[in-house]
Amino acid sequence: MDASVDLVNLAPLAQLLAFGALVGGAPLLWLRLRSRARAGSPERLRALTLLTLFLTFDLVIFGAFTRLTDSGLGCPDWPGCYGQFSPLGARGEIQAAQTAMPTGPVTHSKAWIEMIHRYLASGVGFLILVLCIQSWRQRRQAGSLVSPWWSTLTLVWVCMQGAFGALTVTMKLFPAIVTLHLLGGLGLLVLLAWQAQAYAPRPLRLGSGLRRAVLVLFVLTVAQVALGGWVSTNYAVLACDAFPQCHAGQWWPAMDFEQGFTLWRALGENAEGGLLSFAALTAIHMAHRLGAVVLLAVLVGVAWGLWRSGAEARPWGVWLLGLAAWQLLSGLSNVVLDWPLLAALAHTGGAAALLTLLSFLLARLRQGAVHPGPL
Repeated sequence: MDASVDLVNLAPLAQLLAFGALVGGAPLLWLRLRSRARAGSPERLRALTLLTLFLTFDLVIFGAFTRLTDSGLGCPDWPGCYGQFSPLGARGEIQAAQTAMPTGPVTHSKAWIEMIHRYLASGVGFLILVLCIQSWRQRRQAGSLVSPWWSTLTLVWVCMQGAFGALTVTMKLFPAIVTLHLLGGLGLLVLLAWQAQAYAPRPLRLGSGLRRAVLVLFVLTVAQVALGGWVSTNYAVLACDAFPQCHAGQWWPAMDFEQGFTLWRALGENAEGGLLSFAALTAIHMAHRLGAVVLLAVLVGVAWGLWRSGAEARPWGVWLLGLAAWQLLSGLSNVVLDWPLLAALAHTGGAAALLTLLSFLLARLRQGAVHPGPL
C-alpha cells in the first residue's frame, strides 16, 4: 500500500454526509407516505425506530461481508477513497495499487465494497439523527413514553462507531479496533430494539429466577459475540478444521492463550512484533468453541423455562431455540465446509438477531417489573 496516502482526508466529507442524507431520506420518505400517524407521535417514532433498526441490521451484515471479503482496506484512507467521494474519482490510484498487488488489499471491487459500507453507515447515521430530533420535539409537545436521552445516547454511539470505522482503516485492521467496531454495531441494535419496544409497552411478567436467567443469557451472548469477533478479526476460523475434535483426533491441541488473547497488537503479530503462532490461533478458536457450548446450554435452559411459563412467553422460547439451531448449524458449516462466505454471514446474522431478540425480551420484562412510565 502506498505509504504516501493521507490516512485521513476530509475533503469528501461534505459529499459523504449529503449522500448519507439521501440514502437515509429515501426510506424516511417511504415511511412518511405509508404512515398515517402524525409526525412526532409515538406510533411514527416507533416505526422510524424499527426502520432504523432494520437498516442497522443490514449494515452489520454488510460490514461482515466487507470484512470477510478482505475489503476493509479497499480504500486506504478515510472517509473517502484516495480523497475522492467514490472509487470512480480514484480509478487511477486504485488501478496503480491493483497493478502493484493484484490480490489487494486495494482493488476496484474491494474499493466499491468498502465505500458502499460507508454510504450505508452514513445513511443509518442520518436516520438516527432524525430520530433524535423527533424524539426531543415530541417530548416538548406532549410528553413521551420514552426519554429522548435514549435516542441521544444512540446518536452519540453512532458517532463513536464512525470514529472506530476511521480507526479500522488508519490502524490497518488492528484486531482490537475491528472487534470493538463490530460490538459497537451490535450495540446500536440493542439500543434501537429497547427504544422500539418501549414505544409500544407490552409487559411480560416472569418469575424472578427466569428474569435473571434471561439477563445472564444476554451477558453470555455479548461475551460470545466478542469471542466470535476476535476469531474473525484474527482469521482463526480454520485453526480447527474438524468437529467435534479441533484437529483430526485431537480434542485438546497445543494452544497459547496468553499470546492469542494479548489484545493490543497488530494483525497477525504477537506482542513482540513477531508472527502470531498457530497455537495462539488455535487458542482463540477453541475459546469461542467452548464458549458456544456454555451459551448453548444456557440458551436451551432459558428457552425451556419460557416455554413452560405460559402462552405469552412460549413464542420467545421457540424463537430462542430456532436461533440456537441456526447458530449451531452455521457455526459448524464454517468449519466443516471451510468457512464459506454464506455460512459466515449467516453466523454473524444469527448473532445479531439473537442479541436483538434478547433486547426486546429484556425490555418487555422490565415493563412487567415496574409501573408504566418514562423509560
